[in-house]
Amino acid sequence: MANFSKSNVPQFSVEVYQNEFLPEGGREVNAIVTVTSTGGGTTGGIPLADAAPSSAPGAGQEPGAAVVLMVDCSGSMDYPPTKMRNARDATAAAIDTLREGTRFAVVAGTHVAKDVYPGDGRLAVADARTKDRAKEALRKLSAGGGTAIGTWLRLADRLLNSADVSIRHGILLTDGRNEHESPEDLRAALDSCAGRFTCDARGVGTDWEVKEVTGIAAALLGTADIVADPSGLAADFTRMMENAMGKEVADVALRLWTPVGVEIRFVKQVAPTVADLTAQRTEANARAGDYPTGSWGDESRDYHVCVLVPEAGIGREMLAARVSLILPDPSGAGTPQTLSQGLVRAVWTDDMVASTSINPQVAHYTGQAELAQVIQQGLDARKSGDFDDATAKLGRAVQLASASGNQDTAKLLSKVVDVVDAATGTVRLKAKVAEADEMTLETRSTKTVRVKK
Repeated sequence: MANFSKSNVPQFSVEVYQNEFLPEGGREVNAIVTVTSTGGGTTGGIPLADAAPSSAPGAGQEPGAAVVLMVDCSGSMDYPPTKMRNARDATAAAIDTLREGTRFAVVAGTHVAKDVYPGDGRLAVADARTKDRAKEALRKLSAGGGTAIGTWLRLADRLLNSADVSIRHGILLTDGRNEHESPEDLRAALDSCAGRFTCDARGVGTDWEVKEVTGIAAALLGTADIVADPSGLAADFTRMMENAMGKEVADVALRLWTPVGVEIRFVKQVAPTVADLTAQRTEANARAGDYPTGSWGDESRDYHVCVLVPEAGIGREMLAARVSLILPDPSGAGTPQTLSQGLVRAVWTDDMVASTSINPQVAHYTGQAELAQVIQQGLDARKSGDFDDATAKLGRAVQLASASGNQDTAKLLSKVVDVVDAATGTVRLKAKVAEADEMTLETRSTKTVRVKK
């Protein structure tokens, strides 16, 4: 990993929003932690002038980013034939978006994985010549074979980690279910790749499994989405690559320090999407643990931290947790750099108004997390034929989306249910729902909106 000095790391800030007041005997403390990254370089801390292409890997200064594009080339990509053509065109568009000096490779995925450009286990350095050659290799891709996504990810991992760069990113496109390896094989591949690179995953058409694609993105701290119409792939791939090229620093961790006696209930990202990070904790020391946040550009994200503190009497106060942003030393030997930090407090009071007031940010994101959950539960109930439960859950989802101003999710829900009264969550299940509409709602159910100002 490249080393970062303060001069080329974006400036991070941490803001904590909470109601620190607890009633006598109260134990649960909730806080929304807003992390914002601004400024910094756009090449992972290495100026483009210093990232000149080299004919020999490792010669001279390495560029700041590496990207591997994994393209599904299984037999189903030929039905209809335009799907494979659109996938080639989309990948070409993404290659055109690569910044000069970025390391990159293209992997064709079937029941095996093959690095079709530049080949031989290497990464190319993006310039006009290598981009043209990559697009020439894309034109030769054809559909045939099965689907074993774990093998694609393992090859991408080997390629990405062959270069000493700061940002490592994958883009994965699939149109089908992972039928040529076991779920355990895919999970093992994800466990092996986690923390080594981030990955955005896209499902094209409607024959893929939503939970597989979203599970890949969640494990590798990337985004997941559906592209129901293959003709929309090029625009989506271009946006994904532009976003990847905007990343400036990788491996930032949210470190949570807690005093003796404090228990951690959960740590979740709640904006721009809901993602539970609790199980991804790695121990930093006896009292602190790190939660991965992936790569950052100019952006802002919100996290929900919930801890249980020991009971205390009226008038007592304590530090319930300290939240720090940590950039690890690349060598693993030095002291991690603290980018910013904030404090979560607990104060016991007999003022009932103060102790029962719910912080607006906490209330909002608790609702957004519930929204994602009831959508998933409602769709699962609908698939299993439990229409009463599906109606109740999706009705609650409509109510939550309306109350929070999540208009995008409200529009997706309206394609699955007829809304009678959004405020009360009164809905009727639609008799017929397009498969693409149902899959889009499921895939995008974790997308949230920020607190209304």
